[in-house]
Amino acid sequence: MESKKKKIVFIVNPISGTKSKEGLQPLIEKTLNAGRWDWNIVKTEYAGHAATIASQCVTDGVDICVAVGGDGTVNEVARSLVHSQTALGIIPCGSGNGLARHMCLPMSMKGALKMINQGQTGMFDYGTINERPFFCTCGMGYDAFVSLKFAEAGKRGLATYVEKSVTEFFRYQPDTYTVEDENGQHCHKAFLIACANAAQYGNNAYIAPKASMRDGLMEVVIMEPFSLIGASAIAIDMFAKTLSNNSHIKRFQARKIHIHREHPGAVHFDGDPILMENDIDIAIVPNGLKAVVNPMAIEDSAAPNKVVDSISRIVDKII
Repeated sequence: MESKKKKIVFIVNPISGTKSKEGLQPLIEKTLNAGRWDWNIVKTEYAGHAATIASQCVTDGVDICVAVGGDGTVNEVARSLVHSQTALGIIPCGSGNGLARHMCLPMSMKGALKMINQGQTGMFDYGTINERPFFCTCGMGYDAFVSLKFAEAGKRGLATYVEKSVTEFFRYQPDTYTVEDENGQHCHKAFLIACANAAQYGNNAYIAPKASMRDGLMEVVIMEPFSLIGASAIAIDMFAKTLSNNSHIKRFQARKIHIHREHPGAVHFDGDPILMENDIDIAIVPNGLKAVVNPMAIEDSAAPNKVVDSISRIVDKII
């Protein structure tokens, strides 16, 4: 008796990310095992459409729902799949690809398809910020401010992000935050506060090198104000996975926190900026997301990456 084929839906955002998706269909035809998988491609037509398509995939009992796009598309798809039997797959086509990098998924379209064809899945944590799901990081302060400016830039990529990070440095004023967790309440004047379910923002920029998506905890990273001269060292530490050693960094783990800040403003979740009020609740939801895994490397444990020299040159040039 023949076993029933499993279903895959590829959700393609035609305008997101930095890679062309024109070659996807012939690659799928060459890569997927036709005896094992039935598949189809659905293209998004408007903002939020990926979430709607993914919700329908859950209703239809689709086995794997693949986000083909940047981190925003991945977030849209993933938030519709939480607490379901439909697994998230990722073909990373964005400028950052934070979740795919953390999970050690291939960056090439062909490599990602080969991983999806294997069909191995695992369970992962996700987070919420004022009930909005995130999967890599969320935060407030300078990183959210830069995310807002980056979204307005119209040009993606690492160089643009670094340029915005440095040029906007002079315009940003640190805020005061009261942070309450399971162990009590403490007050900080902070340049930014990042809450990390995964280790990096994307582009191998590690805000929380020790973060895991399987421990039921978030890494809370509080970056105290620093000088422009210190910015280069912090940028290099992020790409060298040594930020925890920087003297301007305070970090702790928590299942949930409440933050009160002096002023409302931007926050980000998985790099997407949004405006929120003064009070913010952030929590980790354990084992809430089923996702395709790399069986050889479930989570990012790679050595410091090779982008440190290039990031140093970019920062020095801008300064």
